[in-house]
Amino acid sequence: MTEAMTTTRQSDAQRRDGEASRDAATLPFAASSVATSPVVRVLIVAPALDILGGQAVQAARLLEQLRAEPSLEVGFLPINPEFPRSLRRWQAVKYVRSIRTTALYWLRLLGEVRRYDVIHVFSASYLSFIISPTPALLASKLYGKRIVLNYRSGEAEDHLRRSRAARRLLRLPDVIVAPSGYLVDVFARFNLRARAIFNIVETERFRFRERTPLRPIFLSNRNLEPLYNVGCTLRAFALVQARFPEARLTVAGDGSQRAKLERLARELDLKNTTFAGRIAQERMHELYDAADIYLNSSDIDNMPGSIIEAYASGLPVVTTDAGGIPYILTDGETGLLVRRGDHEAMAACALRLLEDEKLTARIAGAARRACDNYSWASVRGAWLKLYHELARGEVGEGAIQVNKGCECI
Repeated sequence: MTEAMTTTRQSDAQRRDGEASRDAATLPFAASSVATSPVVRVLIVAPALDILGGQAVQAARLLEQLRAEPSLEVGFLPINPEFPRSLRRWQAVKYVRSIRTTALYWLRLLGEVRRYDVIHVFSASYLSFIISPTPALLASKLYGKRIVLNYRSGEAEDHLRRSRAARRLLRLPDVIVAPSGYLVDVFARFNLRARAIFNIVETERFRFRERTPLRPIFLSNRNLEPLYNVGCTLRAFALVQARFPEARLTVAGDGSQRAKLERLARELDLKNTTFAGRIAQERMHELYDAADIYLNSSDIDNMPGSIIEAYASGLPVVTTDAGGIPYILTDGETGLLVRRGDHEAMAACALRLLEDEKLTARIAGAARRACDNYSWASVRGAWLKLYHELARGEVGEGAIQVNKGCECI
């Protein structure tokens, strides 16, 4: 990265860190202020875990934590509902499955939304935005419910630039919540106001260990889709393996690019390279524990939980500067940052870690301390405060959604 670019993006990240610290200072008040409030009924509308991706993982984590809160009554409506047993054989038929799943989702929305005070809708970009969150937004408006739109896609800027309809629909929710300061800034450029509440990372599931000496054992854990450019990781690993023939790489995840990436690995004559496929979340800690360096080469991204999981496990991270990553990783402090698509710089940074034990130890320690920002204890108060304010009508339509030149929350 150029020095000017690095300075600008890191100053943005530091500003967001400051805002997060100020938010954290209000959490005891937020938690105590809801203790005597009436129970708020919250419906989470999101993908179930049989859809591969971060939305489903985050929805499951949030649902588990919120259901333990006595001040909330929490329901879950999957955007991919399971067919009734009598019709389940049709769920394997591609087009029939899509039509019936969509119809069942809409019917369940109309039946369920009326029972809740706050509707919390998870959202991605493009066609997914139309198919999943849009019906939930419209049904919630029909019944006069308060709406939280939890927008989670690193493709937000391109999506909003291309779609006037999306920009209009994003004025329907009472609150837009994003998991990073990066997306808050993206929305502000389109005159939409949002607030950041970080993703939950279950850092207690991951065992932090010091890696001395650091071994050339690498891990990549992203879906095998074009926007994550796992091919860049493979090319970087080829350069590392030229220096360290014993180097190993595990590629966790699955997706449309798997066959293409396996072919690239053969063309690069990579040794000791394993495509592990999709790994259940409860087993991911085993892969992090077995590796020594985490590589991420995405071209488009928001706030990848896999980077925080690497922090929690003690793996130093080498990553591209895509999207919101500079908001959660400071170059030279909590990881090493390279330009998108630059596999040579990624390999050079990996080699630098292998050769500089002091740098590696310093980065791993600082990254582990940064994990505290993503614990349930750190974000709990923000969610509870938001739900109760919405239920009481204290967060009003227009007070959050449109940015008229004031500072974003």
